This record gives sequence, C-alpha cells and structure tokens, in this order.
Amino acid sequence: MWRDRQFQVALFAGPLFWAAWSLIAGSSFEPWWPFRDPTRFLLPALVYPILEELAFRGLLQEWLYQKPWGARRSGIRQVRGPISRANLLTTFAFALFHLLYHAPLWAAAVIFPSLVFGYFRDRYQSVTPAIVLHVFYNAGYFWLFAA
Repeated sequence: MWRDRQFQVALFAGPLFWAAWSLIAGSSFEPWWPFRDPTRFLLPALVYPILEELAFRGLLQEWLYQKPWGARRSGIRQVRGPISRANLLTTFAFALFHLLYHAPLWAAAVIFPSLVFGYFRDRYQSVTPAIVLHVFYNAGYFWLFAA
C-alpha cells in the first residue's frame, strides 16, 4: 500500500486540502494544543475514524459486496471506473450519518473523502488503507484547525 502511487497521491491530498482550507478560512495554528487537551484531539483524530471505518467500510461495504448487485466483475468490484456500488451506497450512508452532528454542507463535504476511503477498501480488499487515510486526514485537520 505504501508504494502504491495512488495511495501516495491520496495521502498528499490531505496536506493540499489543509493548505487550501487555511487560505480560505484562516487558521490560528497552535501546534502544541493536542498535548494540552489530548482527549479533544484523539477522539476525532484517531478513535472516531477507526470506529467509522470499521462500521462503514468494514461492515456495511463488505455486506453490500455480498449482494447480487454489489458490482463484482472479474474480481473487481466496480460500477463504472473505480467506484463500486457498495462504495457509493456506503458513502451515501456515511454522509447521512454525518448529518447527525454536522450542518448539511459540512456533512456533504465528507462525500469525496468517503469515496476515496471506499476506493482503497475495494482496491486492497481490506479496511486498513481506509483507516490509515481517515486517521491521517482527521489528525491533520483537527491539529491545524480545531485549536
């Protein structure tokens, strides 16, 4: 996974987003705040992404693969291009779940990252790449913007 160019690009997308968001929204970056309030950092940066990925990509997406319309073709689970039906439906559920705690636009903002997580779940037939990306994205975002 670490030598996969697509995975490397997905990792690099995090810092690109953080830089763009910093320019748009501004940031009063305090690099040491996670050490002063570790629970406030570790829950959204580590615990929630792991639990979400286990639930959505590990359970729901896998369950959707088992359905006749789960888009298995020659061992590759896809609809058109790299996105499987299971990934699309899991992403829809993931965005709806985020409506419980976020405004509609912010919940919609999870759609693209969710598709990326699901793509790597499909690509590696493992939830591990999705967990790594989700933790990395959340850790960087909360470290930079949640102080």
